[in-house]
Amino acid sequence: MNVPSDLRFNTSHEWVRLEGDIATVGISDHAQEELTDVVFVELPAVGRAVDAGDPTAVVESVKAASDIYAPIGGEVVEVNPEVEANPALVNTDPYGAGWIFKLRVKNTADVESLLTPEGYIAQIS
Repeated sequence: MNVPSDLRFNTSHEWVRLEGDIATVGISDHAQEELTDVVFVELPAVGRAVDAGDPTAVVESVKAASDIYAPIGGEVVEVNPEVEANPALVNTDPYGAGWIFKLRVKNTADVESLLTPEGYIAQIS
């Protein structure tokens, strides 16, 4: 199982990569394995304000539809049109080309409240 050391994780399996005040969000390798083949991604609207825990996007697989929650609060500043056109990117490259949306973070210190890679591994083990 792939859990990059430069990310933080939400208990609901979203990951965050913080660069300045911009947080890139996607779902973990573990989550995409559980979902199996992703066939559709519903992206949030750019400009939408979200609080931590808000359902922000939807990923549908051959098994189920799952909400993707905002791990931290902020404003959606970018979405990934590539996953809309090719949802399988969520499966094949969950930490790279399969990212889902980017937030301008309200408070970058909120990232510290998320799970470390070690904490996330402990949760899913």
